[in-house]
Amino acid sequence: MTKFKSVEEQLEYLQKGVAEIIPEEELKQKLANSVKTGKALRVYLGVDPTAPDIHLGHTVVLRKLKHFQDMGHTAIFLIGDFSAMIGDPTGRSETRPPLSREEVDAHAETYLAQVFKILDKDKTEVRCNSEWLGKMSSYDVVRLCGHYRLARMLEREDFRSRLENNLPIAVHELLYPLLTAYDAVILKSDVELGATEQKFNILVHREIQREYGLSPQVVFTMPILVGLDGERKMSKSLGNYVGINEVPAEMFGKIMSIPDELMWSYYELVTDRAPRQIVELKKEVQNGKLHPMDAKMRLAEEVVSDFHGAEAGKKAAENFQRVFRDRRAPEEPTEINVRWDPKAGGVWREITRKGNIAEQTPYQILQVASGGVEKWSKLLVQLRRVTSTSEAERLIRQGALEIDGDVLKDPAAKADLSVNRSHLIRLGKKQFFRLSIG
Repeated sequence: MTKFKSVEEQLEYLQKGVAEIIPEEELKQKLANSVKTGKALRVYLGVDPTAPDIHLGHTVVLRKLKHFQDMGHTAIFLIGDFSAMIGDPTGRSETRPPLSREEVDAHAETYLAQVFKILDKDKTEVRCNSEWLGKMSSYDVVRLCGHYRLARMLEREDFRSRLENNLPIAVHELLYPLLTAYDAVILKSDVELGATEQKFNILVHREIQREYGLSPQVVFTMPILVGLDGERKMSKSLGNYVGINEVPAEMFGKIMSIPDELMWSYYELVTDRAPRQIVELKKEVQNGKLHPMDAKMRLAEEVVSDFHGAEAGKKAAENFQRVFRDRRAPEEPTEINVRWDPKAGGVWREITRKGNIAEQTPYQILQVASGGVEKWSKLLVQLRRVTSTSEAERLIRQGALEIDGDVLKDPAAKADLSVNRSHLIRLGKKQFFRLSIG
């Protein structure tokens, strides 16, 4: 028999960052019964593996599943390998093209490797809905459809919008929320989690459970995480995302780029901090006891630590302090190795980064002036540090180029690439790299 925390303590932790709990009174009753009987609630999150990689926005709902797991409840991670081949119509203005079984299986395997960076693998029940949906007969499907009304289905915003604009709706799209509702029936879930945009589907699941004689689940909806631009939802297509498999320094730097006010939303949605801890931290910033940048650095370190370990988080914070606050070179700057080759009439290069390889372009020819001497402005372009010679010259005039600690302000200054040497170069406030010539 599991001993649970009180209903009040669990609610304080579980309500953090939630958009809606439907209905909240039923959640309290379920938690109270769980405390009384020692029986864990069955809480599930269903994810269709439609793409291989997960970014921080995807982890918001996943983290809420972890919070239930932290409270001692059964966390069920459901891979919608069958439903992914149908496609969720939520938010779509057109029918989603179906995925192949091979695509879905490959994405599902990648998903699991990533989700266990958040969930406790040994305490997570992993299921695939092809276990039961793939075995349904046509009779089973017709019987399932008989439990819901078409008029109710067409009330959903995306379907209604398509009808009003004379856009097609495929029949299989109407089946999607019903088939995924059958997941809730099979799993006998007490709670289901989803994003706010999935509210319609999850409420259908609740009704279908009731139709099958089960106690309806409580619905938790989580808000959409705003991306790095501070305006739009985090999305790969918008380029305002933080990938959970990105190298620690990259993750840390991206989080530090968000607007100060947005960090409180991130504290709520992508960390495990208790609400009262976040309130206290916010008070420290408001009364001047804690600088906003320091609060944001704590956030970035916590997020990096979650996905790469505490040591990586600490090291990323120290590196950020060196480069962006102390204006010193990072401990492991990008390395550009240049090998002079007189026969080729130029130099060859390869770019690598110590630790995690960020970029590797082996042995590409750089065209330089005879004798291995070239203007720094032109060289910076060829090394892909700037996009044009004019940009490089502008930066040099502004004193933004530093060679081994000395600021260079002459756009016509030349670099000698014909001898064995190494230069530590700073370009602007943030870009450091070591140029080794041999």
